Amino acid sequence: MDRTKFIIATAIILFAVFILGWLVSSLLARFSRVPVSEMDEVERLSQRLHDVESQRDRAVTELEMREAELTERLSHTSSELRSALDGLRDSRNEIEELRDYIERKLAKNRQSGA
Repeated sequence: MDRTKFIIATAIILFAVFILGWLVSSLLARFSRVPVSEMDEVERLSQRLHDVESQRDRAVTELEMREAELTERLSHTSSELRSALDGLRDSRNEIEELRDYIERKLAKNRQSGA
């Protein structure tokens, strides 16, 4: 076989393989085509997915808002608690001072009365 015949034979084989591949590809495309009813189902499912994602986003936003509100309320309550504890501590100190004052006065009265 000379060079020209070899080139022609190779070209014919390559062309035949190309045609065979094209036929197989078109057959696969025809058999794997999705029916319209399934496309409608896919469209419906994608719409439901979109709706659910929107609801999730709204729920997350609402949750973040509630968390911020509760954090603010907790901070405010903690501040009030600190103020109340400071007032209680001051009152205890004042009561202790008054007890000491009363005890000194009573002791002074006992000494002067005895």
